[in-house]
Amino acid sequence: MRGILKNVIVWILQAEAKAVLRKYKPRVVAITGSVGKTSTKDAVYAVLQKKFHVRKSEKSFNSEIGVPLTILGLGNAWGNPLQWIQNIVDGLLLIITSRPYPEWLVLEVGADRPGDISSLASWLAVDVAIITRLPEVPVHVEFFDSVEAVIEEKASLMDAVKPGGTILLYADDERTRKLEQRLPAPDAQIVLFGFEPKTHVWASRFEVVRESFDSAQDKEKRAWPIGMRATITIGEEAVPVQIIGSLGTHAFLPAVAAAAAGHVLGVSLPEIVAGLESFDPPPGRVRLLPGIKGTLVIDDTYNASPAATEAALSALALTKPKRAIAALADMMELGRVSVEEHRKVGARAAKVCDILITVGVRSRDIAMGALDNGMPDTNILQFEDAGKAALEIQNLIQEGDAVLVKGSQSMRMEKIVEEIMLEPERAGDLLVRQDREWKRR
Repeated sequence: MRGILKNVIVWILQAEAKAVLRKYKPRVVAITGSVGKTSTKDAVYAVLQKKFHVRKSEKSFNSEIGVPLTILGLGNAWGNPLQWIQNIVDGLLLIITSRPYPEWLVLEVGADRPGDISSLASWLAVDVAIITRLPEVPVHVEFFDSVEAVIEEKASLMDAVKPGGTILLYADDERTRKLEQRLPAPDAQIVLFGFEPKTHVWASRFEVVRESFDSAQDKEKRAWPIGMRATITIGEEAVPVQIIGSLGTHAFLPAVAAAAAGHVLGVSLPEIVAGLESFDPPPGRVRLLPGIKGTLVIDDTYNASPAATEAALSALALTKPKRAIAALADMMELGRVSVEEHRKVGARAAKVCDILITVGVRSRDIAMGALDNGMPDTNILQFEDAGKAALEIQNLIQEGDAVLVKGSQSMRMEKIVEEIMLEPERAGDLLVRQDREWKRR
């Protein structure tokens, strides 16, 4: 019965969203990929809002119901039927009355199952499509026949692009770059962004931005990373840009995508820089947080895939701590490649970490991968769930440690971050899954 009601609500909200698009005629930027969608969406919004009236998807509203809610400007009613009725009424009022409406919508588009994006592309007309990284083993691959099927589903966003529209592709990923060969909309422009000069918009000269602080134990000052600095080049112009709050070269992927989007839409270079430097990386995406006992926490708890976990471990290596600690949980929905990919992550962790903590049944293979690659058994701790791991990690950490926390959504690794972050009273603002509905689970 619940499934039927959900389908009815989705159908009504999509019908209202279509009517709103016809009435108000906003222009649309739509973003997909297997890595960095939400961060890219937020960065594009930060740039475009310097020149236009813009609305973006809230949090990760990227589904068959999340996209219509964003178009209608409504929130998630979760399990409240009265609030869903109110949402439907509010959507109807937006159609039958005239109200101020954004010039641009910045929409995140995800694909959990086959048909998710192609169905959306059948009714959503897109002015600018952005496709980020398409890793070899994406999240949700379990529900597709192959990795190629996942890529094709993501690529179907290009079918929604209007004649004369623009497609932005992350050129450093060969799977994304190959989409240049896919037949685009008539007269569509393809713009490449990335980290090499061969692209139209690119970033280079990466540096870690550090901030010194007095150590309680050592006489010498310490310096924790607080962000990244790079040079972004557009045509013949190059400008330095600083992103505070996230770490790793990959942290600049959203910034480069946003710079490319701003450029093709006529946002000036000073406005692009100002937008990017006001960009606040979203919670749970390689977010740098002060930890208790003079530690640094790398909060990457939104979700996990093999590629994203490898990138997070690379970010941990950049911190140069006294001890590098990684708390890694199960990577879900990997299907038949699950064991192999968890072991690969363990092999990488053995090279980066002094201490490895695993959470969940699947992550036992992370521990095995680390053992097989030389990490001592005494440096590996294994737990069934995040709650039990959180208490042990709190006792384990010392001043000068950097702690990476990562896992798939269902593993609830944000519980560990809340336990060891310096300001747990700000968890509602800084961490993922802090809604009342999530906290009840």
